[in-house]
Amino acid sequence: MRITTLGDVIRDVVVRLDGALVPGDDAPAETRAGGGGQAANVAAWAARLGAEARFVGKRGADMAGQLVAEELAGHGVELSGPIEGRTGMVVSIASDGDRTMASDRGSAPDLAPDELEPSWFVCDALHLSGYAFAREPMRASALRAAELARAEGAQVSVDLSAWSLVDDDFRASIQALRPDLVFAGEAEQAAFGELDASWIVKHGADGVVVDGVAHPAHAVTAIDATGAGDAFAAGYLVGGVTLGLETAARCCAKLGARP
Repeated sequence: MRITTLGDVIRDVVVRLDGALVPGDDAPAETRAGGGGQAANVAAWAARLGAEARFVGKRGADMAGQLVAEELAGHGVELSGPIEGRTGMVVSIASDGDRTMASDRGSAPDLAPDELEPSWFVCDALHLSGYAFAREPMRASALRAAELARAEGAQVSVDLSAWSLVDDDFRASIQALRPDLVFAGEAEQAAFGELDASWIVKHGADGVVVDGVAHPAHAVTAIDATGAGDAFAAGYLVGGVTLGLETAARCCAKLGARP
């Protein structure tokens, strides 16, 4: 199976706390730095599951960009897209199996439609990050990518990513996309409203609901939820809901968003 993803590849700094942060003071923590970005994570997990995976996005012409590219390639993912500007950074605070993030997307949102090559979208499935629809020119690039992929017979999916992204422009773009599959959390689905597509709604430790049918999560001692939704999406695209839930559990049992 050939899967192409489009979105951000960034530098992740994951901070795992044993207790609460102490304002103005120090708190013990375990940290990990590595590659991140929703679309890049999906590509990495898809490759680990045996798919041919390609990531499309703009990464910075800096040391961080080189590091995230080398790491993603090390997972067996083919990288495509321009190299310029600076690489984004996300700090993810993990505590009690949940996580809170502070995001800087760098140059990723500057990906323009004329920077896309049709050959990148010869695939069976195209998966788009909701962050790609946050602003132009990347929004137009995501819609163009869907056109190119559909011309090759690909299924198109999108992850709505965050309820805070949802406004009238975002809704109009997703409606214009006409996705076959929509991945979303409960808050994202509620914020977005109706859409004629197959919905896969993520409920965290309670599992997922696929077109109205509930599927329980796999039992796991959660270390870090960062990237669990991306791991689930990769598993779902490669092998369906059972593989998706297995892959999400594998992700939660370790620190960090990648395999």
